[in-house]
Amino acid sequence: MGDILITDDERDIRELISDILKDEGFTTRLAANADQCMSEIAKEKPALMILDIWLKDSHMDGIDILKTVKREHPEIPIVIISGHGNIEIAVAAIKQGAYDFIEKPFNIDQLMVVIRRAMETSRLRRENQELKRGDAPSAEMLGDSAAFRSLKGQLDKVTRSNGRVMLTGAPGAGKEIAARYIHGQSNRAEAPFVTVASAAIEPERMEEVLFGWESPERGIEKGLLEQANGGVIYFDEVADMPLGTQSKILRVLVDQQFTRVGGAGKLQVDLRVISSTTRDLGELIKTGGFRQELYHRLNVVPIHVPSLEERREDIPMLAEHFIAQLNRSQGLPLRKLADDARAMLQTMNWPGNVRQLKNVVERVLILGETTELISARELPSGDEPQGEEGRVVLGSALATLPLREARELFEREYLLTQINRFGGNISRTASFVGMERSALHRKLKSLGVTTANKAGGRVAFVEED
Repeated sequence: MGDILITDDERDIRELISDILKDEGFTTRLAANADQCMSEIAKEKPALMILDIWLKDSHMDGIDILKTVKREHPEIPIVIISGHGNIEIAVAAIKQGAYDFIEKPFNIDQLMVVIRRAMETSRLRRENQELKRGDAPSAEMLGDSAAFRSLKGQLDKVTRSNGRVMLTGAPGAGKEIAARYIHGQSNRAEAPFVTVASAAIEPERMEEVLFGWESPERGIEKGLLEQANGGVIYFDEVADMPLGTQSKILRVLVDQQFTRVGGAGKLQVDLRVISSTTRDLGELIKTGGFRQELYHRLNVVPIHVPSLEERREDIPMLAEHFIAQLNRSQGLPLRKLADDARAMLQTMNWPGNVRQLKNVVERVLILGETTELISARELPSGDEPQGEEGRVVLGSALATLPLREARELFEREYLLTQINRFGGNISRTASFVGMERSALHRKLKSLGVTTANKAGGRVAFVEED
């Protein structure tokens, strides 16, 4: 979860804090004085520091260390602890950049709340810095299928406006990539892109995270809305936002202003809002799980992000992109896809969509063979029955059918898979399966298979009686 450096001259205290943090899943390092503390930081920057104000036998006290660390490593959050605390020391520590101040003897629950908040704030700051440096996840849009071209055409249109966009689609389909593409092509490209991971933020923390807070003791902490000012705020999985927060976000969308938690003054913001969901918000509205007014405010421009099943033509291109990307970022082998691997990737089930495809590619590059070409046998076969080489083992359902029915079932599933693999293109399918186009049309009709446009592309399905 995170590496925390604990500096305290009392051995019992630092070991007690360490034991508590380890029980919560953190890793810790311990320092008894200033020299040990600075040495540990030089070895590796911690994710967070817990620092005692008074350190015996040290040439620097806690405030001196705080100043030094904040000057050299401003991104490290520091929680000050002291048995001699008073309001003056707390204010001095906060002014020098401390995240918070806790007085000994401390309450364990209070300590954990402060640490989790500090770690979360640090993570958000780090993500924003990565965005500004250009280290954010790529927003490159890749594909050539009809469904992909339709999606990109819609995204290109909304980049020229300031309208609110609602992205829908299956998990892992690439909704955040689409949101980042809108941001990157808009006139706000140089301004922040801030993500609100609605499902990952504790409900009781949501308002502090979004609106920030202020108090005489802790000073001011900017929330995500304030950090996104001038740019884009992206509500990922907006359906997971607590109902109470939904009403306040609705007010922000109407007024473009809000008040920090604990504050009094109104803050004006200029934001473009993009949101996404994998759930049916219409059904949630009916059951009282989502505010209808907020839905109408967010759903100005609805855009569906197609799943891999709807754009199977793009799978080889995406896989090759991930191979090149993993070669650059991790030094994994720069291999190519053999024809049988390309075909198998296009016919596999992808419930996790693009995210799952990337994971499969990474696994093959790590555990696969050392040959130049990736073959189909290196790819995961899922739950399909395995047989000897050159022999297919029938599934139990198929094996119980008479030959005529089994053949019809196989032909239907085989042709459905091939047509969808080629994006509904009958000519390419006919060429691959070795049939005349007219013969293929007759075969499809006899099997009850038809094609229709869906999500901007053409897909095959079985007609219902």
